[in-house]
Amino acid sequence: MKKVSILIPVYNEAGTLKEILQKVEAADFCGLEKEIILIDDYSTDGTRELYKDLQYKVLYHEYNQGKGAALRTGLREAAGDIIVIQDADLEYDPADYKPLIQLILEEKADVVYGTRLAGGKPSRSFMFHHLLGNKLLSLLTNVLYGSTLTDMETCYKAFRADFIKGIEIKSNRFDFEPEITAKVLKRGARLYEVPVSYYGREFAEGKKITWRDGFHAIIALIKFRFTD
Repeated sequence: MKKVSILIPVYNEAGTLKEILQKVEAADFCGLEKEIILIDDYSTDGTRELYKDLQYKVLYHEYNQGKGAALRTGLREAAGDIIVIQDADLEYDPADYKPLIQLILEEKADVVYGTRLAGGKPSRSFMFHHLLGNKLLSLLTNVLYGSTLTDMETCYKAFRADFIKGIEIKSNRFDFEPEITAKVLKRGARLYEVPVSYYGREFAEGKKITWRDGFHAIIALIKFRFTD
C-alpha cells in the first residue's frame, strides 16, 4: 500500500500543536497509510515537553535553523510515496488534504499547491501588506518562469516523493517556498493548484513571517531562475 508522509516543521507552537495533530489524524488520506514526522527547530516555549505524550517520529534541531532546514531534515527521513507539508499552527486545515493527494495518486500531477486565493473555500481576511506581497511574489514567479500560479507562498504543497527527493534544497528559512517553486517549474513538473481554506494569524497571534522574508523571496526567485 502506498504511504503519505506529513512533514510538520515546529518552532514554538505549544499552544496549537496538539490541536493541529488531531486535525491531521482526522484527515482523509484517500485510503493510504500515513506517517507523521515532526521536525522541532529548537523550540524554547515548552513545545518539546509535549512530545513525550505523542506517538510520532520527532526529529530535533540543536539550534534554530528555519523552515527550509527543517523540511530538508524531514525529507531525509520520510518513507512515503507522497509528501505533504503542514505547518504546526492552525492557519491551514488538514481537511483539505484529499484533493492534493488525489491528483498525485491518479498520476495526473507531480506537485500540487493548495491556493488560498482562488476562492471557493473559507478564508480569513488577509493583512493587506501580506496579501499584496503574496500577489506580487506570485506575479514575479509567473513572469520569470512562464507559469500561472496564484499562490506561490502557500504552505500546502504536496509532492511525488521521488520527484521532491531528486531536488537539492539549499534555503534554510522561508525562502524554501520560492526555491522549491523555481526548481519544480524549471524541471517541467506537472503542477496543479486546488483551493484550500485559510485561517490566517496576525503577529500578536504568533505569525512569524515578515516583510524581510518577502524581500528574501524576491532574491531567491531571481537567483534560482539562473542557477540551481
